[in-house]
Amino acid sequence: MTGGAMDPLPAAAVTAAAEVEADEEADLPAAGLPPPPASERRDPDPGRMQVPPGNPLLLSHTLQELLARDSVQVELIPEKKGLFLKHVEYEVSSQRFRASVYRRYNDFVVFHALLLQKFPYRMVPALPPKRMLGADREFIEARRRALKRFINLVARHPPFSEDEVLRLFLSFSGPDVQSKLKESAQCVGDEFLNCKLATRAKDFLPADIQTQFAVSRELIRSLYNSFYKLRDRAERMAARAIDNAADLLIFGKELSALGSDTTPLPSWAALSSSTWGSLKQALKGLSVEFAVLADKAAQQGKQEEDAVVEKLNLFLDLLQSYKDLCERHEKGVLHKHQRALHKYSLMKRQMSAAAHSHAPESVEQLESRIMEQENAIQTMELRNHFSLFCLHQETQLVHAYLPLTSHILGAFVSSQIQGHKEMSKVWNDLKPKLHCLFAGPASALTPPRSPRDGLSAH
Repeated sequence: MTGGAMDPLPAAAVTAAAEVEADEEADLPAAGLPPPPASERRDPDPGRMQVPPGNPLLLSHTLQELLARDSVQVELIPEKKGLFLKHVEYEVSSQRFRASVYRRYNDFVVFHALLLQKFPYRMVPALPPKRMLGADREFIEARRRALKRFINLVARHPPFSEDEVLRLFLSFSGPDVQSKLKESAQCVGDEFLNCKLATRAKDFLPADIQTQFAVSRELIRSLYNSFYKLRDRAERMAARAIDNAADLLIFGKELSALGSDTTPLPSWAALSSSTWGSLKQALKGLSVEFAVLADKAAQQGKQEEDAVVEKLNLFLDLLQSYKDLCERHEKGVLHKHQRALHKYSLMKRQMSAAAHSHAPESVEQLESRIMEQENAIQTMELRNHFSLFCLHQETQLVHAYLPLTSHILGAFVSSQIQGHKEMSKVWNDLKPKLHCLFAGPASALTPPRSPRDGLSAH
């Protein structure tokens, strides 16, 4: 660990370590959400954050257990004034809390900031971006889907799912939910301060935790790249199905327009007038089948968007949140721990110089500052171990979601089978209707042969 080469700290520093928050601590997100003062922190709820039996580092959650924690729906409720979209509200419905509440995007922003403040060492999924101007329907729908993925990942995350801020967000129906959320988080402190085993996290970590962390990080990066490519191809296939639906519909409409053409035939084509009249009548009827084909293709594209693309996006959001967490660990508490050690070293040198210059007042002041810095270093060291402890658990959580891959593949295969089956039936129903297109007065026309019959030599 980073502080392994440091001189042993005084016992008083170890005792006070968990209580001291130095200026080197991790920055808290979002303006308007100040860190709670140490003197005002409430004792954590005795019913929460207890040490589980056995090794608390190990999780035993299955994918089914995680999915069963809650299912949250997010639907658009646009409020229009005049011809312009003033703002967008979302109806957020939680199966677990049996509640439906109305939330705006800014409510999600405050909720997200509080999660980062309370759980800086956990995977907090990112929110979709906020577009200030020109938010078209496509952007609003994409953001709705992203917000739904976000809140479902949060609602199924073990520590988040038991937190009061989540319960309020999903069930509080009173006015000014943002103030209510901030009020609930005041003077509580983050997970490190509320977890009974936080100061003993090092005892549960494997000896090669740094190696495991590096290997896990590389694996998640590789998984993300692969699933990103899968999502990209799945999006293309779903888009092609929807484009195919539009083409089939237009194709049928053009056949209908051709069959409804009333342009009179010239006199020199009078012999073919009865044939053309029969053909036009048949072409008009074919547009119905092409409309059905278009509907089936659109259904398949929509099914693949919902059951395949969205699930891939959900898993990608989870993997991205893990990558973000790794970055927070390296740039946050680990970096601040190293800075605190460097500051401690400088103070030691200043103390040595003051002692040699025989300045007792300076020595006394430096001794006091060094004691404070030792406390701060110990806190950073404890936080570093707790951060690694949480990272180890979050890695297990990512692996618990990996069986989602079989769900995604199953949905994709089922969609393809069902889509081709339904469209094949419509094509087969359409084929007999083509015979009337080739029936002339003298049966001069014959229908084309099936490809399986082979091609004519002529």
